[in-house]
Amino acid sequence: MAVLNFIINNILTQAAIIIALIACLGLILQKKPVGTVVSGTLKTMLGFMVLSAGSAVIVSSLIYFGDIFKAAFGLDGIVASIEGINGQAMNELGLGSEIAITLAGIFIVNVIIARFTKFKYIFLTGQALLWEATLCVVFAYYCGLRGVPLILAGSVVGGFFATMMPAFAQPIVKQITGSEDIALGHLCTIGYMFTALVAKLTGKNSKSTEEIKLPKKLEFMQDTYLSVMVVMIPLYMIAAGFAGPEVCAEYCGNTNFMVHAFLQAMQFVVGVYVLMSGVRMLLAEIVPAFQGISMKLVPNSVPALDCPVLFPYAPNAVIFGFIFTTIGSIIGMFLTPLFGLPMVLPGVLSNFFAGGTAGIFANKVGGRRGAIIGCIAHGIFITFLPAMLSPMLADIGFIATTCTDVDTVVTAFVFMLFKSIVAIF
Repeated sequence: MAVLNFIINNILTQAAIIIALIACLGLILQKKPVGTVVSGTLKTMLGFMVLSAGSAVIVSSLIYFGDIFKAAFGLDGIVASIEGINGQAMNELGLGSEIAITLAGIFIVNVIIARFTKFKYIFLTGQALLWEATLCVVFAYYCGLRGVPLILAGSVVGGFFATMMPAFAQPIVKQITGSEDIALGHLCTIGYMFTALVAKLTGKNSKSTEEIKLPKKLEFMQDTYLSVMVVMIPLYMIAAGFAGPEVCAEYCGNTNFMVHAFLQAMQFVVGVYVLMSGVRMLLAEIVPAFQGISMKLVPNSVPALDCPVLFPYAPNAVIFGFIFTTIGSIIGMFLTPLFGLPMVLPGVLSNFFAGGTAGIFANKVGGRRGAIIGCIAHGIFITFLPAMLSPMLADIGFIATTCTDVDTVVTAFVFMLFKSIVAIF
């Protein structure tokens, strides 16, 4: 058991190690020279860690922005934080071991389904699987399951989602990337497909966000990173201006609070630059290496990777998605109390990563108009579902919090449906 816990805690929860080992296995199965195996393995890990470093810079900047945004506009309500739920589940409910073992079980079930069905997607976003394992265990526990039945139920349900969500998104992912080389391994897929549906209905004949024509004097904005700066710098400085120097002093120290806001916006752009570099390096190594696994273990398998791998395909759409998902989530925040649901504060992190990806989906099927309307609808959608889950979480003991990724929310609904059916019979 100690060995299993070591593997789970030190390998299966370390996404960089998992992806590197899978690349190593793929290269070995192709009988590549030792030098190629070592090089491909380490470059895969390096690419993923560069991507993760970029994400960490973005997250740090967005946490600052989220705090001053709430302070600036006096927002108060429930926080959507799967991390908080994971912490409470492990510590207060004592479910840490069950979550860790279920995480391993989800990966195993995913591989089994991919091996013996037509759904050949191997979910490689370890952090997303951890959140899925958390929700599966928490709601299986709430349904009265304990021990082995709890772990089996969580593994099967989580493994099903880990396989079917990439399959669900793949038709549009294929249009975005122009190939079947990768799939999307991010458990916000139901929200992306909802956005794509709205965009398809509303964006007919609309031009792509990537075809925006600018006046000659603004052509510099066709550079991805400069265009991100032009959007993010005003957002940060406006929020800081409304929050005021007293609120911002907590973050800026001796630096002027407006200068600090400007630098935080620039830090966000740095994160985007690093993230994009990591994505390119990762894809250059993982796709060829994965061919070995396709040939031997899971024929024709496809790696399902985290959402930033799609960002380079439509960087303008990412910004569209972030802005209009944020607008939609603010609208949703004020609408939920009208339906007797708690007010859920907009999550800046989910609005960027999930909203940006939703923007790419919407733009592909509905152009600019579809991206605008679809992502506003997406923001409302990803606010209502967590708000609907919040009372159920409160019954278990999670007060003033809810989930973020909508696929994990739907996972919880599946367990609640199961509980209701059992209660009837």
